[in-house]
Amino acid sequence: MAVTMPRRGLKRLGGRRASRPMSDINVTPMVDVMLVLLVIFMVTAPLLTVGVQVDLPKTQASTLPGKDEPLAVSIDSQGRIFLQETEIEIDNLAPRLVAITHNNSEARIFVRGDRAISYGRVMEVMGTINAAGFSKVALITEQMPEKTPAARKKAPR
Repeated sequence: MAVTMPRRGLKRLGGRRASRPMSDINVTPMVDVMLVLLVIFMVTAPLLTVGVQVDLPKTQASTLPGKDEPLAVSIDSQGRIFLQETEIEIDNLAPRLVAITHNNSEARIFVRGDRAISYGRVMEVMGTINAAGFSKVALITEQMPEKTPAARKKAPR
């Protein structure tokens, strides 16, 4: 809290003391607002991922490099198809992808298929995407935990 002390020698104007304006900035309200915003972002950030629940298969494949944000096409355990978080029919998938990417055939598209569905359903979706002219289509899997050297020796070959 900032307090200004009156100085001696200031003239009185109409029975009141003349004082100078306080030039100190009170940053406490700004810090309070910033802390509230920080808490809000910390709570909401984990919720910004793709919301379709898919049980991905595990693999030891390395991740693909890339700078742009890919589109996610998900297939859940019932075989339903989702573009990002919106359920979509397979007939509408290609036109919707073309519209979203502005006919950019170099756009990256990630296919997330639940491990419980048939391989044919995943290939049907990938074939539809490829037939629409998209060449950068990748499958998403969960990363397997890396084995320690001791665990590798014990593992059967």
